[in-house]
Parts: sequence; C-alpha cells; structure tokens
Amino acid sequence: MFRRSSYSGMDGNNCVEVARLAAVVAVRDSKAPEGGQVALSPAGFGRFLTAAKGDRLSRS
Repeated sequence: MFRRSSYSGMDGNNCVEVARLAAVVAVRDSKAPEGGQVALSPAGFGRFLTAAKGDRLSRS
C-alpha cells in the first residue's frame, strides 16, 4: 500500500508516495500514480532520501 508524506500539503498532490514491498521500496508521483513507479532496494531508497534531504537531486 502506498502512503504519502505528511509534508505533502493540504491537497496531497505535491509529493511522492512510497510503498514498502517484500524486497524493494516502490516510489511513484502522487500527481500521476497511474504513470508507473520506480522500485529501489532499501539501501538505494536510503541514498535517495539522503540526496533529497541534502537538496542534491536534479530538477530537470
């Protein structure tokens, strides 16, 4: 089951959603949940969070 961050705002459409599955963490865009998802290893998801918190993700 996907869940949103409590920081996603009142409309809930300005965030990503995550779901913890058996061996991966799935990530999708809350504005377009039908548009697909990315599956990351737990370690890869941890690196993603570290990069996001450090504002080191590309905005292109």
